[in-house]
Amino acid sequence: MSNLYKLGIDIGSTTVKVAVLDENDNLVFSDYERHFANIRETLHSLIEKAHAITGNIEVAPMITGSGGLTLAKHLGVEFNQEVVAVATALTHYAPQTDVAIELGGEDAKIIYFENGNVEQRMNGICAGGTGSFIDQMASLIQTDASGLNEYAKGHQQLYPIAARCGVFAKTDIQPLINEGATREDLSASIFQAVVNQTISGLACGKPIRGHVAFLGGPLHFLDQLRERFIDTLKLDEEHTIIPDNSHLFAAIGSALNHNPESTTDMDTLLSQLSQEIHMEFEVARLDPLFANDEEYKEFTERHNNNHVQTADLANYHGNAFLGIDAGSTTTKLALVSEDGDLLYSFYSSNNGSPLVTAIKSIKEIYSLMPEDCHIVHSCSTGYGEAFLKSALMLDEGEVETVAHYYAAAHFNPDVDCILDIGGQDMKCIKIKDQTVDSVQLNEACSSGCGSFIETFAKSLNFSVQDFAKEALFAEHPIDLGTRCTVFMNSKVKQAQKEGASVADISAGLAYSVIKNALYKVIKLSDAADLGQNIVVQGGTFYNDAVLRSLETIAGVKVTRPDIAGIMGAFGAALIAKERYEDEPRTSMLTISQIEDLTFDTNLDRCPHCNNHCLLTINQFSDGRSFITGNRCERGLGLEKNKDNIPNLYDYKYKRLFQYKPLSVKEAKRGTVGLPRVLNMYENYPYWATFFKELGFATILSPRSSRAIYELGIDSIPSESECYPAKLAHGHVQ
Repeated sequence: MSNLYKLGIDIGSTTVKVAVLDENDNLVFSDYERHFANIRETLHSLIEKAHAITGNIEVAPMITGSGGLTLAKHLGVEFNQEVVAVATALTHYAPQTDVAIELGGEDAKIIYFENGNVEQRMNGICAGGTGSFIDQMASLIQTDASGLNEYAKGHQQLYPIAARCGVFAKTDIQPLINEGATREDLSASIFQAVVNQTISGLACGKPIRGHVAFLGGPLHFLDQLRERFIDTLKLDEEHTIIPDNSHLFAAIGSALNHNPESTTDMDTLLSQLSQEIHMEFEVARLDPLFANDEEYKEFTERHNNNHVQTADLANYHGNAFLGIDAGSTTTKLALVSEDGDLLYSFYSSNNGSPLVTAIKSIKEIYSLMPEDCHIVHSCSTGYGEAFLKSALMLDEGEVETVAHYYAAAHFNPDVDCILDIGGQDMKCIKIKDQTVDSVQLNEACSSGCGSFIETFAKSLNFSVQDFAKEALFAEHPIDLGTRCTVFMNSKVKQAQKEGASVADISAGLAYSVIKNALYKVIKLSDAADLGQNIVVQGGTFYNDAVLRSLETIAGVKVTRPDIAGIMGAFGAALIAKERYEDEPRTSMLTISQIEDLTFDTNLDRCPHCNNHCLLTINQFSDGRSFITGNRCERGLGLEKNKDNIPNLYDYKYKRLFQYKPLSVKEAKRGTVGLPRVLNMYENYPYWATFFKELGFATILSPRSSRAIYELGIDSIPSESECYPAKLAHGHVQ
């Protein structure tokens, strides 16, 4: 058995890792590949690569990882729990380790080693703060994980960003992007969010002390992410362990845990992996979206009738009206004629700056526009409404619900419900008597939005368009129900183990988008209550599978305009057209002024009060500025309210904490620390007097701040605690 090799296989949520060790535990071969849901094929490819180097050697294989148990059963290979595998590898290569932090594609773990015992903390219901979370955040600023790493090297400012959920993080990041925050600062802030989520969410009151090892793909490849951990945990070089091949530790550990009695050879493994693995369905399945080509043909012909009236801008003479919709991830523009015909449309990713994207489109409009055609009125809407209105000096700014109603009524004057599903947001606008009656939005979940499908498509190595086409004739769509993205991930993984095709996954996601919209966001008990004259819009409805799912579930035929993705901009242009009569002059910058317009973005703290709001200041080349982040008028350079209204909060604060304690020298009985929280805050006059009378000195913790929160982050016993409770731990520290 002296020439027996050990083969460790780690099948993670997003990658497959393989390690081959010789009889002296030297690493002979190792590799790491994303599996894009094709686990068997990816493992076959990796074993082929190993075979090319080692030949047909005899191996003792061992499988580990979150996706490995089912495959281990079908290959007849032993399975090793991944924490055991990682612990074995650390004991072998870094025996001084006290704590290991391991981040994977969708898993995060903290492993404590104490007196020969191993204790693990692992993420359960949330994939925030993992590799897939980092990938999602990177796509928001038009880069990838390694791009984030490069940007983070030049950061100057850290923003507080939530990592509890990708949705909350996007909600924090998107306004920062729209307000001009730099990619360098955003990248480092995303990494800091991962650190905070890992420590507060997993440590749960058990401090991370001693020698700390960093494992897993994200921590192996992203040195700036490691730096954020090292800085937050205040580790020196001696206590920081960065092993070679740290991204392969589970595979190496499983190889070290091999059973010498259970062997095979490489040729046999390759033969087993070259055959399809069929399993019974445990995940429920749904009816196909389209039974045959005829059904799909009838569907497309019906929806191809909803065309907007267009005209050629190059041959148009007269007044034109501009609408701009600066959305969460995209910028849309529409130019309409005096008759309401669409002269020009534009739809593009923000690429990190909605203003730069809008200016690029406006330049294109002017290059196509005849001399006797003039933009006489303009309107902005969407997330970046105020910023673009200020930058380009547009005439109008309107909330997006009104803009969407104008556009929907253009296609169907009797519209009673507008369902808008965008990249991150979902809106249901109910119309009554030609007026917006109610609006419902997704608040804390984006599992029914476009970015949700896009993320899945990318994880399976598909473009969004190709992924959508796959769904149309899927035979067994997966029933994902109305669930959080993380739960769906686990259900998709289970279906993949059962041999579900990409088509089944795509169709299941299309169904789930609509179920989430109807039952989680709008909270309908019966889909038929949605309405009879429904207009759908938003880029997600370009996906025929999503549109078909809505018609199937709601039991109605809906209107999908051919400009579903730019309805906000089209509605804003129609508003500009309607309001032009009231204000026959435009304040919008001329094309020469727009071409000369440049802007710089910088950050500053407002000095006027103790809030010290972090201001994002966009300074335009013509001397104007646009400031956000202020909580009062003084951040904008305006004077404070002169009505001499007393600041009761300031009065209360000073009144509570004006008591002077005994000095340490005067205190006969010692010193008592008082955290500035709970009843020690509200009742401080009592506690200050009580301890002073007894002869104690008192030391009060400082005012609450982000730094105070981070001070207590690793002593928080539960991730579900509210923020004030988490803050209290920092005050105690």
